[in-house]
Amino acid sequence: MEGMTHSETEAATHEATTHEAATHEAEIDNSSRSTTPGGEGFLAYVMSGWAERNEQLPTERPAAGFAARRRAALGTQFVGERLVIKAGVMKQRSNDTFYQFRAHSAFAHLTGWGSDAEPRAILVLDPVAEAASDGGSAQTHTATLYFRESAGRDTDEFFANSEIGEFWIGNRPSLAQVAADLGIATAPLDTFVDTDHDRTLADAELARVTSEMRLVKDEFEVSELRSAVDATARGFDDVLSALGRAAQAPRGERVVEGVFNQRARLEGNTVGYETIAAAGDHACTLHWVRNDGEVRDGELLLLDAGVEMDSLYTADITRTVPISGTFTEVQRRVYEAVLEAADAARAIVRPGIRFGDVHDAAMRVIERKTREWGLLPAAATNDTTPYHRRYMVHGTSHHLGLDVHDCAQARREMYLDGIVEAGMVFTIEPGLYFQPDDLTAPAEYRGIGVRIEDDILVTEDGCINLSAAIPRTPEAVEEWVRSRRTPGE
Repeated sequence: MEGMTHSETEAATHEATTHEAATHEAEIDNSSRSTTPGGEGFLAYVMSGWAERNEQLPTERPAAGFAARRRAALGTQFVGERLVIKAGVMKQRSNDTFYQFRAHSAFAHLTGWGSDAEPRAILVLDPVAEAASDGGSAQTHTATLYFRESAGRDTDEFFANSEIGEFWIGNRPSLAQVAADLGIATAPLDTFVDTDHDRTLADAELARVTSEMRLVKDEFEVSELRSAVDATARGFDDVLSALGRAAQAPRGERVVEGVFNQRARLEGNTVGYETIAAAGDHACTLHWVRNDGEVRDGELLLLDAGVEMDSLYTADITRTVPISGTFTEVQRRVYEAVLEAADAARAIVRPGIRFGDVHDAAMRVIERKTREWGLLPAAATNDTTPYHRRYMVHGTSHHLGLDVHDCAQARREMYLDGIVEAGMVFTIEPGLYFQPDDLTAPAEYRGIGVRIEDDILVTEDGCINLSAAIPRTPEAVEEWVRSRRTPGE
């Protein structure tokens, strides 16, 4: 997804961090239309006659050990303090319907609980009285995960409560099952007690630290991101196979969106962000998510999409393809310039560089190309105005992980001005966008928008393009479209 400035991503993530204070599950009164049966006779009947539950405990999931190490690392920065990390609540969509629940990223990172996390769950790190030695390291906190178990069949909630009742939402795990699954002590949610001295994610320092902890990914995170990229690649193949159908539909962009989103639900939790399926001049709108336009031969399709795995790690990839399978001369010229910028940026990636240098490397190419094409004002002495940014206003890179714009509350000196380290994963995504009404661009450029975005893993001596298997060169992209698109459509 196109890069935002650091201040923009910081604001967006801060808003997500504090969403629980601003949103809540509404108290819905549906008594006027309720037909839930009552009476002692019915209650006795509905609470009896059930088979014994299989309470088999699961084996510990792979993320559990990594999450435990993350909790230990966090604890060392807040010795003697009680840390309260909330998963969040379900957000109301309309009346008594809600959006699919997704736990707060810091909560998921510190527990390993992903798409199956329970709303309202709370991770508490209680300080130990004296730091005890545990395998050579000091144990600063004990962890407890509080959540609300499913309503028992000895109450009427299991069939009458649409939030937690299993008649409504299916089986839910017990405290013992979650403890075994995540390798963490659990307790009933109603036993959690706030204190006046709790540090929560509303605390700027705790929010910053939990964000900065994700700058360098561990082995589990890298594995999940690889899986997300691979699933996204299959989703892109699906889209190209459906291009003919999209071209025949009145709102073909929604065919593209729907086809990709189906892959995301089949292989992961959902999409990592709203899919951008931008055909024609819609590609010049950076956050085009209405996706209600036509998909026309002779134009370009900019697809910016990513699959979010059940672990909540997401890919973020963009490809711009000629809908008919062949670039026009001008489309190819713009595409090759963006590709050159992407390759120039990736060529410098290695441990030790400044993160912002990646953007600067791409911008040098964008500036040179737009100047060669005669789009920029004549250079004046000592004029450092970045005129070329008119055609690419967004940033080139952002960190990637549990959030599509990950780690956004990290300090500037750790992010934009930070030093690149092995294990970091970020995007490289230059673009060029010539608005259809931009009179500074020749008519032949207007309405063309191109972005190429890849997910990059920093290694000890360079980097790996995790999405390199998805065609990138103009020749490979043309062949990709032709080979996938159904003949005759």
